[in-house]
Formats: sequence, structure tokens, C-alpha cells
Amino acid sequence: MQTLHTPNLVIGFGKAGKTLAADLAQHGQDVLLAEASAQMYGGTCINVGCIPSKKLIAEGERRALEADKAAVFGAAMQAKNGLIPKLRAANFAKLDGLERARVINARARFEDAHTVMLSGPEGELRVTADRIFINTGSLPVVPRIEGVDGKRIYDSTGALSLAERPQRLLIVGGGYIGLEFAFMYRAFGSEVTVLDAGETFLPREDRDIAAEMQRILEAKGVRLVLGAATQRFEEGAQHTTAVTSKGRFDADAILLATGRRPNTDGLALEKAGVAVTERGFIQVDEHLRAAPHIWAMGDVAGSPQFTYISLDDWRIVRDQLFGQGQRSTADRAPFPTAVFTQPPLAHIGMTEAAARQAGRNIKVATLKAEAIPKAKILGQTDGLLKAVTDAGTGEILGVTLLCAESHEIINLFKMAIDHRVPASYVKSQIFTHPTMSEALNDLFASL
Repeated sequence: MQTLHTPNLVIGFGKAGKTLAADLAQHGQDVLLAEASAQMYGGTCINVGCIPSKKLIAEGERRALEADKAAVFGAAMQAKNGLIPKLRAANFAKLDGLERARVINARARFEDAHTVMLSGPEGELRVTADRIFINTGSLPVVPRIEGVDGKRIYDSTGALSLAERPQRLLIVGGGYIGLEFAFMYRAFGSEVTVLDAGETFLPREDRDIAAEMQRILEAKGVRLVLGAATQRFEEGAQHTTAVTSKGRFDADAILLATGRRPNTDGLALEKAGVAVTERGFIQVDEHLRAAPHIWAMGDVAGSPQFTYISLDDWRIVRDQLFGQGQRSTADRAPFPTAVFTQPPLAHIGMTEAAARQAGRNIKVATLKAEAIPKAKILGQTDGLLKAVTDAGTGEILGVTLLCAESHEIINLFKMAIDHRVPASYVKSQIFTHPTMSEALNDLFASL
């Protein structure tokens, strides 16, 4: 068995891990990056997350007027399958081409706080490291439901690579991931039903936003069933049936959109003295330290599950290695989010409900997307824009945008909130015309 010592060991080729590995190498430090699967070079986002899903969504929108939806689906899958390997190869080459960096295809298992056994196609390698960085991401949750291992039942990874378009798609889970897939497959012509175990649709959102999203969803032909607890799956010759508290639902394919869990399988974290939370995420401090010489970044550390947050985790760790050590997880709140429904749902800061619960004296403004000239040009007039401000100071507390191009506009408010730009500034700001962003003048006019 070979042995190796390295100053820096990165476990996982995710956004934070690959960026940190390149950073270390460019600073003249040797770094070894271990990734369990060569099909995951670049991380979840590139391979089985953001990029493939948004490529499929974009292809469906681009060819929305074509009648042969099966052909559109096939072409979209082909386009996605052509893009992902190129991005994966580019990510590998960008890191492996650095003189001080080495990438190895192997699974990692701690033997003690400084020793990790790497096992892969080339055999076993025992590595000792001065510093260890864990960026192994997350995996789809598979609920404990009878029949869940049926051949027509998929997680989000599988649903991104179906060989044929399902005539009937059943989605178990009415959260944000489930909604993205619902809009996507409806655009491909599938009959889509969403089963939500909860009685309240999108409970994190204000009720007016959730109601508008539900209206849009159902107007596009998606069936939403609330309070539907899935009890078991029955596999038949032609279809699979979900037996629920709200009845039986037949489907050609079933997507489990029931959340994600930390990918710590086989790491033996306890041997390194690394603790985990009740939900299994690596326990870290505000600087992402799990131990004096061990850091965890991204989903596995319990960070919000967005690629750009994983990138910010890299910034926090980098500041400890090469900076002043002042950055922390507390610095980035609030941060923008976007769900790529049709139209997208983007948000930052406090909702109206959260602000009232916090006892804030607030003003609230809303604007229907149908009032925006650019929305009419695009033919995308569904949606609702909403802003919440402090009634006394005009401070922007939160913004929710359910409208075309909201995923771009919302980023403006990260800067506005961080720098305490008041509502009056946005109200009188000069925006180009015709654009979706100019609607902010009207949205903030009454605030």
C-alpha cells in the first residue's frame, strides 16, 4: 500500500473544494483533491443539479410552441447530454493542469484526525495531511415508503436523464425542487401531478405569493394535491400507483422530491473527532471549522444548499488561510435565492409575515407583472412583485419577485440591503426601457 503526505487534502470536487484546491496550488502549496466519482468532477451543480436542470428548462421554453413535445424532450436531453461532459472535462483540466494540484478518483475514509484512506480504481492510498477540507455535498433523500425501490421511481438525478418522456409524471414533494420539475415536464407535454404532504402550499412564502404561484401552476395544467401523505407504491405492468391519504395516483414515472441529506457515507468522521448535527450535517463554527485543522464547506456543512453559497464558503475559508480571518457565515445574510419555475420566484430578506412576526412597523407594496410593459413584450405577464420596508426609515427589509427575469433583478437587492439603500432611492432610480427592472420604480412608488 502506498502512503503519501500532503499539506492540504480536499475531499470532494464541489464548488468550494475545487476553487480552494486551485487557490492553494496557485499560492504555491501542494494539494490533493479526492473525488469518489469521475462523473462528479465539478460537483453536483454541473453534473446533476443546476446546469442540467436549467438547460432542460431553457430548451423547453425555447421550443414551447412546437407541437411534437416528445421530439422537443428528446432534443432537450440530447442538448443537455452534450453540454455536461464538456463542463465536467473543463473543470477537471482546469484543476489537474496546475503544477501543485493532483486529482485522484477515490473514496475517502478517515483513520484518525490527520490520516485518510483513499480507495479507488488505482488501489488504496493512505494519506496524511496537515489540513483537511471536506466538500462532499449532499444526496437526494429517499423516504421510507413501501415500494420506493420500484423501477419507475426516480430521484432528481434520475429525472434529469430519463430515456423517454413520461406521459404521466407524479411528483412526491411540493417544495422548490418539485416545482421546478413540475414546470419543466409540463413544458415537455407530460401530465404532471404534485403531491404535497402538507396542508399549506409553499409555507415559507407570503400567502399572496403562494396563491399566485399556485394559480400559475394550475393554469399551466399541473395538478396540485395538498395533504397527500404517500403511504406506499404499487408497481403494475403498465404503470406505478402511489397510494396516498388523498387517493390513488397512477403514473408512468414518479419523482421523489423530498429534500437532500448530507453526503457523509463512509467518511468515518467519528475517527477524526468530527461531530455531526442531529440531521447528520458536519458541525462547524462560524468560520466553517469542524476541528482545528479540518474545515467543511457547502451542503455537507449544513450551509444553505446553493452553489453560490458554497463559493462563499470558500471565501470564508480562504480568508483564514490567506487573509485576516474575519469573514464568517454571519456576514452573508441576507442572500438572494431563485427558483427556476415559469416565471422564476426570487427572494431576499424578510417576507411580510416574518417582518410582522418580528414586530417591525412596515409598509408593503405589490405590483402585478401584467402591468409591466416588458412582461407584455415577452408574453410573460403572470406573477406578482412585492416589497417590504421599514415604515419609519424606508429601509428595505425584503423583496419577493415572481415574474420574468426575477432571478437577475433580485441580485440588485443584495447590494441595496447590504448598503442600506432606502426605498426612496429605488423609487427614483433611472432604469433602461423597456426592461423588467424598471418596474421597480412603480413597485416602490408608494413606499
